[in-house]
Amino acid sequence: MGTPAAPERRASDGDARAGWTVWGLDASVVVDDPADLAVARGLAEDELAAVTAACSRFDADSELSRLNAGPRPADGVVLSPLLAEFVGVALQVAADTDGAVDPTLGADLDALGYDRDFAQLLAGPGGPAVTISVAGPRRAGWRRTELCGRVLRLPGDLRLDLGATAKAHAADRIARRIQHATGRGALVSLGGDIATAGPAGGRRWEVLVQDLPGDPAQQISLPPAAGLATSSTQKRRWQSDGVTRHHIRDPRSGLPAEPVWRSVSVAARSCLAANAHSTAALVRGRSAAALLSAAEVDARLVAADGAVVTTGRWPREVRS
Repeated sequence: MGTPAAPERRASDGDARAGWTVWGLDASVVVDDPADLAVARGLAEDELAAVTAACSRFDADSELSRLNAGPRPADGVVLSPLLAEFVGVALQVAADTDGAVDPTLGADLDALGYDRDFAQLLAGPGGPAVTISVAGPRRAGWRRTELCGRVLRLPGDLRLDLGATAKAHAADRIARRIQHATGRGALVSLGGDIATAGPAGGRRWEVLVQDLPGDPAQQISLPPAAGLATSSTQKRRWQSDGVTRHHIRDPRSGLPAEPVWRSVSVAARSCLAANAHSTAALVRGRSAAALLSAAEVDARLVAADGAVVTTGRWPREVRS
């Protein structure tokens, strides 16, 4: 669900870490006190199971899959509280990014061949054989979608994909739950999308920001109640119609965004906010750095040639 980069937690003395795989991605939790690790992992796994049951586009039995399959009554569908929350978050991000991050691209992703879990997508011989047809500019689906309370009105030609926001929002939720349960600090990473939690003024978390081996790397520190997300055009690639595709879509066409940037990393007050900015930046391409700078977003953009551009308060690398 979504495109992470791979920042890695550098453990400090006394920290405890648990890692596993979910949604075809590496997941982990890190806590200050080893005594809290079992509780933290249990909370994370419970949360992820609930999010999968509600929001997975690849699980045929999930609430989202049933919604997408239709039919949908004209007066709307009543969603569960959890799915309503995640759909509401996705639609708010669409509004905040002026549609650069659009949750109504499920049908477009299916047409590009991304219609199953990514590990299964790569397992087929040579990837899926898909013929792409582009009729012209795409109508903004998020503007035609309405959520009122828990009642969703989704036009019949649209299918939802929450991958651009659900992973980051889940990381934020898990980090907060761990803090509430233990009273101490925690770091949660879902495929490299990171959320931290802990008492105000608590410890900072050291994180290595790097997309693929060989890409420029930088170590930064995150305070409690913060998020870090890296969106990438280098990962989650597959073949369709003889063309290599990646999963970051330009909502104007429904096709993969032009790979101006290898990756964009953003630090913000939540993983959700960081992911919204990083994903929108890949979609916006050449204008992304100027827009992030104007909005005073703390970001690090790695261009196709490996050049690094930073905006906001992102620490510039010190060279000796």
